[in-house]
Amino acid sequence: MWHLSHTLEEPSPFQLSPNQPQPAMIRVLVYLVIVAVLAFGAVWFAERPGDVAITWQGRRIDTSVMVLAAAVAAVAAASVIAWSILRAIVRAPDVVSRYMHIRRGVRGYRAVSQGLIAVGSGDARAAKKFTADAVRIAPREPLTLLLSAQSAQLSGDRDAAVATFQEMADRDDTRVLGLHGLFVEAQRRHDHAAALGYAEEAAKHASVPVWAGQAVLEFRCVAGDWTGALDRLERNMRSGLIDKRTFRRQRAVLITAQAQSLAGSDRVRAIALAREAAKLAPDLVPAAALAGRLHGEAGERRRAARVIERAWRANPHPDLAAAYAALRPGDSARQRLSRVETLAAKGPADAEAALAVARAALDAQEFAAARKALAPYTASPRKRVAALMAELEMAQGDEGRAREWMARALNARRDPAWTADAFVSDHWLPISPVSGRLDAFEWKDPLAGEDHGTVIEHRAEAPVPPPATPAVVSAKDVDAKPVDAKPSATGQSATGEGPPSAESSQPAPLPPSQESEEKEKAQRAAEEAAHADPFSAGGRSARRAMAAATAAESRAPRGREMPAVAPAVIPLVHAPDDPGPNGETEVEPAPEPAPPPADGWSRIRALFRP
Repeated sequence: MWHLSHTLEEPSPFQLSPNQPQPAMIRVLVYLVIVAVLAFGAVWFAERPGDVAITWQGRRIDTSVMVLAAAVAAVAAASVIAWSILRAIVRAPDVVSRYMHIRRGVRGYRAVSQGLIAVGSGDARAAKKFTADAVRIAPREPLTLLLSAQSAQLSGDRDAAVATFQEMADRDDTRVLGLHGLFVEAQRRHDHAAALGYAEEAAKHASVPVWAGQAVLEFRCVAGDWTGALDRLERNMRSGLIDKRTFRRQRAVLITAQAQSLAGSDRVRAIALAREAAKLAPDLVPAAALAGRLHGEAGERRRAARVIERAWRANPHPDLAAAYAALRPGDSARQRLSRVETLAAKGPADAEAALAVARAALDAQEFAAARKALAPYTASPRKRVAALMAELEMAQGDEGRAREWMARALNARRDPAWTADAFVSDHWLPISPVSGRLDAFEWKDPLAGEDHGTVIEHRAEAPVPPPATPAVVSAKDVDAKPVDAKPSATGQSATGEGPPSAESSQPAPLPPSQESEEKEKAQRAAEEAAHADPFSAGGRSARRAMAAATAAESRAPRGREMPAVAPAVIPLVHAPDDPGPNGETEVEPAPEPAPPPADGWSRIRALFRP
């Protein structure tokens, strides 16, 4: 109740203020004033009765003023009514025609709107029905032609769609729309010459559509007509199709492509174009790298260094580092290392800078500098970091660590590459080979945009083998030693036993009471062999046990489920055999107890075993 009274007490924003007169009150006042004026006139005439005499055609008519006024009013009203009737009769055909036209227009509008809705929802049957109604009601209307073309496209009738778009292109009011439809259909049937013709024709229109200007530009780029592409880009800028920033970027890309094509024939012109492109877009790596390389070959090393350093500060890239290191072809490896370190110091602390320094340090055999540069990126390395670490370990003679890093490089995340429309290229291209889009290539991770979560690389060089089965591997096949025993460098275990001989590989018949104990020892030894380093000299027994278990996998039942093979990218959970980023082996959980043996006596003994 309080809410209702409170709501009624609050003034509505649409209500007038108390001091402002209400519209109903104004109308009442006007009505009263009119009634008062009429009453005053009637009283005034009644108080002043007069006589009126009319003589016409020999006849005299005597009457009062009130009767004359009433007669005049009646004649006026009758005249108005008669004129209205006559006017309605005369205008009846036009009114009926206008009504039928409006009714037809409403029906046509309803058919077109419902047809467009059906096209948008993908209902080809309803779209065809409403298109037929629209064509019957308004066959030459622009919206009817558009609905007919889209309905034909939806139903897959390309010929009918092309015919309708051609009809639209022949009209002045739908010319650009028809050319756009013909352009789309030409692209669908891969008729690039016809598509270019339609785009060129639409680009001649007074108000150039965006699709036409961009299509002509891309077609000229695909054809390698860089001069024509630059001319089209200028027209797009003058027509207001692109802004100034986009114009500068695309012009820099086109000039870089033109400079690349002229580098072998007209080097002077190529240098000028590359320098202009580097000024227009300082972060365009191909332009700066090309300008630096051409300036360096021309002997202008200072200018080349300035161009590369400016681009490096904006966007560190391996192409810039390679061009900077090769400014003096006759320099030694240590001099190139010093130059690359100078370049890396001029930009932000980036992985590309560290990789460039590490590459130059490896070439100069400065292994400590290479390891120092790569150290911050070895926790979760990418492919290039892991490959450089493998090369570094191999150069220092540690073959085992080199194999480890090579295995990590196989499954590590990919490095950034020139990528456009899911296409990865070894070098930069001005247009995408997939879509023909200008300036489509970006230096990024090819998997960027896909949610993989936090990931680590998986070590594939030491997979977890399935546990050995007692039916194939016996205690004499492996070195039966404690779990904490480690193989020595000579191939003997801590207990002093050497590797098994060929004769000992065949299991000897055992009594039933000792068979289960031997099976348990064999399983423990196989699990220990799974954690041994298969690349060390003392890992022969482990490798034999692994081979025997793998060969018997399809014949014997497993004691437990075999771990799934890890994919190239896995969640941030270390696999049992993954030493982690720092190479420290994680603690292996206690093995699951073996299942009870098949025979009855051994099964009963296994129930009381701790």
